[in-house]
Amino acid sequence: MARLGVAIVKEYERGVVFRLGKIRSVRGPGIRFMIPFADNMQKVSLRTVTKPINSQAIITRDNVSIGVAAVAYYRRVDPVKSIVEIENVSSAIDQIAQTTVRNVVGRSSLDQVLGETEALNLAIKDILDSTSERWGVLVQIVELKDIELPETMKRAMAREAEAEREKRAKIIAAEGEALSAGKLGEAADVLLAHPIALQLRNLQVLGEIAAEHNSTIVFPAQFLDSLRSLNAFVGGERHAMTFHDVPASTTDRTLDHLADEAADPAAGAAGPEPPEEPATADAEI
Repeated sequence: MARLGVAIVKEYERGVVFRLGKIRSVRGPGIRFMIPFADNMQKVSLRTVTKPINSQAIITRDNVSIGVAAVAYYRRVDPVKSIVEIENVSSAIDQIAQTTVRNVVGRSSLDQVLGETEALNLAIKDILDSTSERWGVLVQIVELKDIELPETMKRAMAREAEAEREKRAKIIAAEGEALSAGKLGEAADVLLAHPIALQLRNLQVLGEIAAEHNSTIVFPAQFLDSLRSLNAFVGGERHAMTFHDVPASTTDRTLDHLADEAADPAAGAAGPEPPEEPATADAEI
């Protein structure tokens, strides 16, 4: 119908009118009338176009071969330039995008490609935008969507990540041991100031063990502390007996016997030795 002088332009399109081969005007959306056989209209879509960039093998700056795929979003902003300045906008964007991705990624190391993707996307977009501006095209977004690594590199990165996790785990465990040692030192100071607390703690541990395991446990007692307590008790008894009418020799023997029984229970169980009978001499008559 454009040859007959009538054309319908859609909302997302613009119509570039050529009259006898020369650009006459740009028509907006709606029904447009032209001179039959003299005017010719070419419609240009202003919608955003999604352009996949196929994966290609690229060697990075540190000599690692990887496969990189990307996607670009662009739209035509100048209908006249997109027709006059270039023959096929889609093919041109595809080729220049592949070349730009290969150049930018090839100048970067593998760590930059994996960790600084946003910076690479902006660099690629700026280069494409500056190149396609004279074609009346605006590049909106460029994204690296797929990065393929060699299997050997994947295994090496997995080992590196595992070693890093083990290092962090050991550091955390060492910090925990340091905090635990400090708390144990504080607990030792408290037990040193209150000796009876250690006995209570021992009894608590015995109770916990007895609740979990049905077995016989030999738990060493503090024998030296018991002896000191016994000696203090004996000393107190000797001091108290001096105020009574009991002979000192008998009191000393009785206390000594109690101390011997505490030191040697077997000897105490045998009972006190019988008194010796007095020796009698035969009288001469």
